[in-house]
Amino acid sequence: MLSAMYSENTESQAYSKQDTLKREGSMSTSTSKKIRVLVAKPGLDGHDRGAKVIARGLRDAGMEVIYLGLRLTPEQIAEAAAQEDVNVVGLSCLSNAHLVLFPKTADLIRKKSSRDIMIIGGGIIPKKDIPALKEAGIAGIFGPGTPIVEISKFIEDSLKGEK
Repeated sequence: MLSAMYSENTESQAYSKQDTLKREGSMSTSTSKKIRVLVAKPGLDGHDRGAKVIARGLRDAGMEVIYLGLRLTPEQIAEAAAQEDVNVVGLSCLSNAHLVLFPKTADLIRKKSSRDIMIIGGGIIPKKDIPALKEAGIAGIFGPGTPIVEISKFIEDSLKGEK
């Protein structure tokens, strides 16, 4: 049974890696400048495995990724976003504080940066909270299990007009 689970997992990982490589190849020919993404965990949430997987996946998709780490204030994230001249900020929250932390971070980013920075969010976010987050300026919400290819395509498609 273990070998069957392992082989299934390996096949899906191979497919995912192959799909990522295809997207990376198409991205490198369609844009001259890499998309810069900052990934951060606001608040006291101490679980960052998912954020690290997303950061690595976006990097593998050809984006330049800056991972800030855990337990950051919205002010720290906004300051880093402005200083690093990023195109996208990805926020991750598993602590059910997303309705406070995401809008506050988005507001501070808009105040501190002279650029229009796209903000996306992920984590354990109930569907009923998504409209409020979108109204607060969060462009996309991605839950557990969202394929990285879907997230990178969303970012690329959303930023096409900026390049």
